[in-house]
Amino acid sequence: MAGTNFVDYVKINCVSGHGGAGSAHFHRSKTTAKGGPDGGDGGRGGHIILKGNRNLWTLLAFRYRKHVKAGHGVGGSANHSSGAQGEDIILEVPLGVVVKDPETQEVLFEITEHDEQRIMVPGGRGGLGNSNFKSATNQAPKYAQPGEEGQDVWRILELKVLADVGLVGFPNAGKSTLLAAMTAAKPEIANYPFTTITPNLGIVQYRDGRSFAMADIPGIIEDAHLGKGLGHRFLRHIERNATLLFCIPSDEDDISAAYKTLLHELEAYNPDLLDKPRLLVITKRDLIDDELEELLTPGIPDDVPHLFISAVTGHGVVELKDKLWTYISDAREAEDSRAAMEEDDDASWEEE
Repeated sequence: MAGTNFVDYVKINCVSGHGGAGSAHFHRSKTTAKGGPDGGDGGRGGHIILKGNRNLWTLLAFRYRKHVKAGHGVGGSANHSSGAQGEDIILEVPLGVVVKDPETQEVLFEITEHDEQRIMVPGGRGGLGNSNFKSATNQAPKYAQPGEEGQDVWRILELKVLADVGLVGFPNAGKSTLLAAMTAAKPEIANYPFTTITPNLGIVQYRDGRSFAMADIPGIIEDAHLGKGLGHRFLRHIERNATLLFCIPSDEDDISAAYKTLLHELEAYNPDLLDKPRLLVITKRDLIDDELEELLTPGIPDDVPHLFISAVTGHGVVELKDKLWTYISDAREAEDSRAAMEEDDDASWEEE
């Protein structure tokens, strides 16, 4: 992903279409001088719809399209003819997009599946023609409904990267090097902090043709949950990762303290992040020998599984893939079970 092309937050103005007016027409013909009401209904105004596309990874297109306007519905006409609906506008977005109300910050919905469609701003309803108001006591209604006006609102589109594994760590912890070693991704790598300023996504090829997605998230700094550094920009991406892979370099002064700081930042931003499966890797194993590894081990937190790895030499990378796959498989099975239970509940509700 090119850093200049990655956009994960936009605010756009959306104007849905007005509904067409109902017709207050009466049937007239050569043989019928005073026929009954036959006014048709007005057409619905155009919706503004979001559609998920797994081949997209950025909201760049909306940087240059701040205003979106749908078509208006056409009014009804004689002979019970309904007006045409207004043209819908379908906006394709990456998977993981969340739609918010900018005034209340309420999350309206999110797009997580390919080809999933959700109405972001509905068009106005078409008005009813006068034929709908005919009754035994009012056989010639001379009125019809006007069309409902469309909405003119602002919406926030916020992209949260979807990945099976999210790399969490301070700047220059070796995350980009690890991603490059395990996938075909080519993130920028250099020996200085904040090389990564946008998320990078790669696919890890596993055994028997299986694979999983891994995301390199921009590095955390202390008080990131308060918006410092890249702050909320990177934390929102971590929310969507099924498994968290904490990366701390072997030359860190205090591995345990660094790990606790990372946990604190995640918990302060969203306590639910601590419920995700997590694994700790001590990166840059090539900088130390076996004796130093033994000396460092007692200082590693004992409440999280850990591995020493080197993305440069490949030390521990295969074992890391095996452990991650175990976590991912468990998470996918749990999700499948949850979905099956929801389907059973829906089926039971329909039977009742």
